[in-house]
Amino acid sequence: MPERISTVLERPRPPQPQRPGPIGLPLGLLRTARPRQWVKNVLVVAAPAAAGELFTHHALVQLAIVFALFTAAASAVYLVNDARDADADRAHPTKCRRPVAAGQVPVPVAYTVGGLLAAFAPVAAYVLCTPLTAALLAGYVCMQLAYCVSLKHVLVVDLTIVTTGFLMRAMIGGLALDIPLSRWFLITTGFGALFMVSAKRYSESVQMSATSGNLGATRALLTEYTTGYLRFVWQLAAGVAVLAYCLWAMEAGGTANGSLLPWRQLSMAAFILAILRYAVFADRGTAGEPEDVVLRDRALAVIGLVWVAMYGLAVANW
Repeated sequence: MPERISTVLERPRPPQPQRPGPIGLPLGLLRTARPRQWVKNVLVVAAPAAAGELFTHHALVQLAIVFALFTAAASAVYLVNDARDADADRAHPTKCRRPVAAGQVPVPVAYTVGGLLAAFAPVAAYVLCTPLTAALLAGYVCMQLAYCVSLKHVLVVDLTIVTTGFLMRAMIGGLALDIPLSRWFLITTGFGALFMVSAKRYSESVQMSATSGNLGATRALLTEYTTGYLRFVWQLAAGVAVLAYCLWAMEAGGTANGSLLPWRQLSMAAFILAILRYAVFADRGTAGEPEDVVLRDRALAVIGLVWVAMYGLAVANW
């Protein structure tokens, strides 16, 4: 009997959730909001920059507001997602360190703060920007929450929703400033985003197959996709993005139109080179987060800067 009692007492217990402290709770909420992902919201300047209406006081103020509100909306989705997945994350080897799963942020607090941010962003956009901006933000929040609840488990729809999130970021700056959005701008942005999203999924699938063979360890739906299908998607998206960009660049014709050189048309070369360079990492299965790929590869960063310079000269008509 003593031996049996000893065995029961010595049985290891599962790790207990941490108790949030006065400083730990705000820091946990900030970590759950994923500050590292906020760089994606820089896309709000895409439409004003493409239209040459970026450097005015009104534009800069509006874009700063839109950036902050989109960040609040995205943070709301992260908070709700982590609260919903807290139990599953605790069983994951790395996600268990997330503040909600670790107990640093209680699940009810994550739901409450996420709900408040989700309601605040569209209302503030309606007051500070335009009704269309508020409608787009409300649509983004609803779409992303539906993704967290169920749509992330639906084939192809998951890729579409993540891609649409990037497209909405690129559209919202134009809506806030009442800038007409070119159809070629929307097609280029949409398929460029699909290229990066599908390349990331392809890379995750390749890496998980090579390491553990367990495709569902990081993203359950990866078990439903084949690497061949994901390769087809990112190759198709890359081709459509290049074609749309070329048509967009050629809208102004093949002449310089008063500038020193036809910069808009010349920028096609830099854009195509950037796609080809990014495809190298996609083909290797090492295309993770887009910002990581760009910052990690110096050549890709230089090509990107050259493209920005060329397009900036085209907009400035130099």
